[in-house]
Amino acid sequence: MRQLYFAAAALLAMIGAAHAQDAASREIAARVELHSIQSLTISDRQFLTGDANGKSVTITGELRIAQGSGKLPVVVLMHGSGGMGPNIESWSRDLNAMGISTFALDGFTGRGLTSVSRNQALLGRLNFILDIYRSLDILAKHPRVDASRIALMGFSRGGQATLYASEKRFHQMWNKSGAEFAAYIPFYPDCMTTYISDTDVADKPIRIFQGTPDDYNPVAPCKKFAERLRAAGHDVVLTEYPNAWHAFDNPLSSPTPFAIKGAQSVRNCVIREEPKGVLINTSTGQPFTYKDACVASNPHINYDAEATRAAHAAVKQFLKTTFRLE
Repeated sequence: MRQLYFAAAALLAMIGAAHAQDAASREIAARVELHSIQSLTISDRQFLTGDANGKSVTITGELRIAQGSGKLPVVVLMHGSGGMGPNIESWSRDLNAMGISTFALDGFTGRGLTSVSRNQALLGRLNFILDIYRSLDILAKHPRVDASRIALMGFSRGGQATLYASEKRFHQMWNKSGAEFAAYIPFYPDCMTTYISDTDVADKPIRIFQGTPDDYNPVAPCKKFAERLRAAGHDVVLTEYPNAWHAFDNPLSSPTPFAIKGAQSVRNCVIREEPKGVLINTSTGQPFTYKDACVASNPHINYDAEATRAAHAAVKQFLKTTFRLE
């Protein structure tokens, strides 16, 4: 009996190892392509008024084509103020393992930037939305992409871009691809700005993920915005994690919250768009700048393993339903 027990245990261990190896192999992209994307560097006011007289720039997108045949669904990944972080790699692998391709946009390198965390004025907040729309020009025509199954997912500054890329007004001004996103998945976005007609968004689901103690981009304004969107009849869900600070899904970060010295946050600002694309600091009545007194510094980040596992599971289930995966 004892020998049978050990033999059975060894067999189970072998099966488990085989399953683990198989799961790991599915994370490997069948093909990786780097695509040049023609975009612009413009001010937020130019973006809001449809003024395309900006500086031409070439950015890059990494398309990881998942294992599988035919046209596959794709998730566009947009990084935050620190650039292409480890969470982009982690999400890419997890989504590729599901048979979902990923297109990770690098909005910095082509602009000569590596980070804007300590000087957010280096790049207008809305440039990423234009980059995102330009990515649709490429993906909608790609022979391995199902143009009806492209979702958008972004983090922090990229999460803000993801959330507001849903605005119909912005699509009408800047999205010339003829394609649209099947879903929007913002992670810990900045919701401190109220834009004109901002509840008139695409009729697609929006899923927001944020931590309760986040002092970089507080959750409370996003909850209010989500409530306004739901009141306008849109499919919006905000999932909140009680112990997760900012950038909680970065697997190489510390589980103990720590301050990013010198990083800028608008957590104390209330910003509103007025006619002609002017972003006003409501406390001063003047155009907002990152020199305003409301701009805070030294926000905290951490890695929260529990929140990360829960978020990965929730996103994968959502995409499985949205993309009609078996």
